[in-house]
Amino acid sequence: MRFGIMFFAASPGGGAEETYRTMLEAARLADEGGLAAVWTPERHFDEFGGVFPNPALTSAALAAVTRRIQVRAGSLISPLHHTVRIAEEWSVVDNLSSGRAAVSFGSGWNTNDFVLQPDAYENRHRTMEEQVATVRRLWRGEPVELVNGSGRPTQVRLYPKPVQPELPVWFTSSGNPKTFAAAGAAGANLLTHLIGQDLGELTEKIALYRAARAEHCPDAGEGVVSLMLHTHLDADAQEAERRSRGPFREYLRSAVVLERKSAVGGGTISGGHTLPEEELPADLVEDLLDITYERYLHHGSLIGSPGSCGPMVERLTRAGADEVACLVDFGLSSSQLLGGIKPLIELAELSR
Repeated sequence: MRFGIMFFAASPGGGAEETYRTMLEAARLADEGGLAAVWTPERHFDEFGGVFPNPALTSAALAAVTRRIQVRAGSLISPLHHTVRIAEEWSVVDNLSSGRAAVSFGSGWNTNDFVLQPDAYENRHRTMEEQVATVRRLWRGEPVELVNGSGRPTQVRLYPKPVQPELPVWFTSSGNPKTFAAAGAAGANLLTHLIGQDLGELTEKIALYRAARAEHCPDAGEGVVSLMLHTHLDADAQEAERRSRGPFREYLRSAVVLERKSAVGGGTISGGHTLPEEELPADLVEDLLDITYERYLHHGSLIGSPGSCGPMVERLTRAGADEVACLVDFGLSSSQLLGGIKPLIELAELSR
């Protein structure tokens, strides 16, 4: 099992500037400790993750302060972007990092994000798959024909040329089996999570992914399944749990607020689910937050000590996961977040 760190939300208190400083320092520690990757997402227009509007920008910064760790988008919402610009930006990241760029492509779910490309929302899943194919062709040096400002067809190639001959590609799935199968058929890796699916369901979907990959890309190997898990470790498991409870509950509350905004805007929430129209009573919300935290603590996170989290890593391995993308910024302070990197490195060493 390999481990990387992922950013998705925001640390409280210092705003964007502190969040970026913490991100860079955490990446330096992860790089020195031999972790596999650092992931940054694409979020828009909200306090919940909105400090990460473009993973190419954050990855360029991360490339400059690290030496070995792979810098990954997790996820790039490609229907919001021009396909050629995606290839150009990530080729720059690949050059800045000496060949360490990687991208997990997502189709997007938050309808409010699509104010950037309103016409792309309805067919976003198909658009994403087409964009992945085009980015790959450009990355390999093949020309792509587009229409120029005079209405004439024009062939374009990618400059600057990337370092890697192939861009490492993931598909991001919130749990839809069709996306697992599509990732396998495309010969892509897979990034997913345990929000709305348990380990039993995930095991079945990973098998579906492997089968599709074997059928459509028999020479491409089994691929990489990366699983996002909320993570905070300490030498003392009980201390990690105590420290995480309050921030994690508020993180969950913020996530529900964001998804309700998407629902009000006319879209679905992440994973294609829906929310009830009526507001829940405040006391029921608090009870649900407690229940949800306990579920994550025992069945869907790496919160504890390197020793106490070992059995969870074993279960993930049996399910077919190859990597854990450790989401470390779910509301902890900067010092708490950074303090959890060393024991995470210890867990990675134990797992190896």
